[in-house]
Amino acid sequence: MAVEKPSKSRRKANRTKEQPEPMDLGAVSFVVAKEDLASAVSWVARNLPTKPAQPVLRAMLITADDDGLEFAGFDYEVSTKVRIPAEVNQPGRIAVAGKLIADITATLPNKPVEIFVDGSTVQLKCGSSRFELPSIPLDDYPTLPTLPEVTGAINPRLFIDAVTQVATAAGKDDTLPMLTGVHMEIEGEDITLTATDRFRLALRRFQWIPAFPDAQAKLLIPAKNFVENARTLDANSTEPVEIAVGSGDSIGAEGLFGIHVDARQTTTRLLDAEFPNVNPLLPKFHKCLASVEISSLQDAIKRVALVADRNAQIRMHFTPGEVLLSAGGSDAGHAEESVPCEFIGTEEELLIAFNPAYLRDGLHVVRTQRVVFGFTESSRPAILIPEPEKLPELNDDGLYPTPDTDFTYLLMPVRLPG
Repeated sequence: MAVEKPSKSRRKANRTKEQPEPMDLGAVSFVVAKEDLASAVSWVARNLPTKPAQPVLRAMLITADDDGLEFAGFDYEVSTKVRIPAEVNQPGRIAVAGKLIADITATLPNKPVEIFVDGSTVQLKCGSSRFELPSIPLDDYPTLPTLPEVTGAINPRLFIDAVTQVATAAGKDDTLPMLTGVHMEIEGEDITLTATDRFRLALRRFQWIPAFPDAQAKLLIPAKNFVENARTLDANSTEPVEIAVGSGDSIGAEGLFGIHVDARQTTTRLLDAEFPNVNPLLPKFHKCLASVEISSLQDAIKRVALVADRNAQIRMHFTPGEVLLSAGGSDAGHAEESVPCEFIGTEEELLIAFNPAYLRDGLHVVRTQRVVFGFTESSRPAILIPEPEKLPELNDDGLYPTPDTDFTYLLMPVRLPG
């Protein structure tokens, strides 16, 4: 699917748009299609905090003007904005509890929705339904950040796929903030996404269309917000996803990671931490390679892991023609199952153990029917990659080079009993 380069006018518009001045609540009034309203408020509400640090941050801002309606939310870390058409009778700016109006709108009949201000309340009418919501004062509401200049564009399906593949390996321990993010390295037309929690690592390379051919940057994006933004996108859309982090030497200088697509835009505050150098961890050569059908392996892992304690090890014994999975012990019971596999190497067999949850996560984000494992030692990290057209041959040193791939999942083994 072709992705068009962002126009200079679009980039300029994103850069120069100012935060609107507060409007008089006065007599704000508008009528909007229920489907448009439901889509907008549900998207903004999903990013609002459940337990806000300040009560005002639970608000959803609604701006009515000559261009229709803008819905926005902000919690100091993530901001969201979306525009929809509407019949605006009286322009103005109001705020209501975001998650509440999203819940209400989801239940309304498919009829036009009328919203207007009456004193200190916001009235909502749809068919025979009537709601009266308290308005939220905007005096203490923080100024929403401005979207940085657009840096480049990505096909939405590619963007969603890459982010979800990598984010699965990101850490969740807030005491190690550098591991809770996805590291994005931009080198002109090439992007590399990387994440690790010390026990596994995921790396994905792809190309995009930069707005500036010599664009270079290293950014650390909170993984939770990154994957949430990706999942809200339409993979079938023909509209490219614009990434906005600035231009030239100022890429990333604003500390914001912006996404703009269609009438929606969001910003996320970048992590102020140093991502570790993970390149030395990726093996370039392997003593053994194994190719296994993913669906059969996933089913076998699910069954065998039933007798293992939560996140206990699952053993994989590779021999030519099959891999034997086993788990459990004398107290918890024991299970084993064999799965056909193609196994080649300088050794006739290899015994290795993994955390079953981490192993399943890796298999889930390999997008081919078969996965290729690369092994050096049973005590060293193994790689999982999409199966290439042809497995590599032994080199002069008696090792197999890592096949060319755009995705690598590196997994630390569990130590086997001596």
